[in-house]
Amino acid sequence: MAKAARHRTAVALTLTTLALTAVTGCGAVDKALDCVRTADAIATSVDNLQQAVSNASSDPTQASEALDEIDKEIGELGRKTGDADLGKAIADLQKGVAGARDAIDKGDVTPDIGPVADAAAEIGKVCTS
Repeated sequence: MAKAARHRTAVALTLTTLALTAVTGCGAVDKALDCVRTADAIATSVDNLQQAVSNASSDPTQASEALDEIDKEIGELGRKTGDADLGKAIADLQKGVAGARDAIDKGDVTPDIGPVADAAAEIGKVCTS
């Protein structure tokens, strides 16, 4: 996700949070904020993954480290959600991460990370809707 897109997402998340505060109780707002924070962390990790893949010739371990970070964020978000749409997006992200990790394990220093980026974007959408 490009920096400009992340900025737009952050603004949308802030507005969504304000709207949620006005309409719902604190528990729902806390849950929404957790989702938003984790979605932002995942977006940052996906950016790091994209940069690592671009620089794979100089340090192939960076992509694996970025995938580890995404796995960590997925685990945290997965434990906190009961939302079906978010659960599907998380599953899609896990599948994309597994595919990229498998490609790296097989020696591909520039794996297809499109499914990872797509699923991360979907998580951002679900968390802000």
